[in-house]
Formats: sequence, structure tokens, C-alpha cells
Amino acid sequence: MMADHGDPCSGQEATYCMNGGTCYKISSMDTLSCVCEEDYKGSRCEQFQLQSKFTNAGEAGLIAAVFIISLLILVVLALVIYYVRRMMKAKQQSQQKNQQQYWKVKPRV
Repeated sequence: MMADHGDPCSGQEATYCMNGGTCYKISSMDTLSCVCEEDYKGSRCEQFQLQSKFTNAGEAGLIAAVFIISLLILVVLALVIYYVRRMMKAKQQSQQKNQQQYWKVKPRV
């Protein structure tokens, strides 16, 4: 099999690439080169590369930003609900207090 950039390595040179990479000899430069498997990268296929379902960093950043904004909206909404309920409870207690005072009979002096 002929690569675009060289001939396949033979003998001891074939072990130059790690993790299942295929070694090729670039005869014009007298150097070895590797074509790595899908999950590896590096000059000798020595680095494991985690797979990502995002094709670019922009998509991942956009999803992170949407998540953070949604979380902030939920926190603000929870605070608004808390304070509205607190104000309604205080208003209800105030009304009950006023009703108790209205019906209270004052003693004659």
C-alpha cells in the first residue's frame, strides 16, 4: 500500500508508531511519519484523544452559555417567588391583625 507521502516502513522501523499507527518512511527527507488510528494523535500516535460530539468549540461554548443563563434565570425566578410569597404572608398577617383589632371591644372607663 502506498501512502500519499511515503512508503510503508519495514523491519524495525515498523514499530516506530504507537497504538496501532501505521508507519511510513519519507524517503526525500529520510524520516519516519505515522498515520494514527482515529482515537490517537501526535507525531508517533502517542496521545489519546477523547472523542467529542461537538465539531467545533463554538457549539460547546454556546451550549455552556445557554445552560448558565438558564440556571441564572431559575435562581432569579426562585428569589422572586420567595419574596412575593413572603410579602403576601406579611400582608395576610397584617389583615388578620387589623380584623382582630376591629372586633375587639374596648372596656369602659
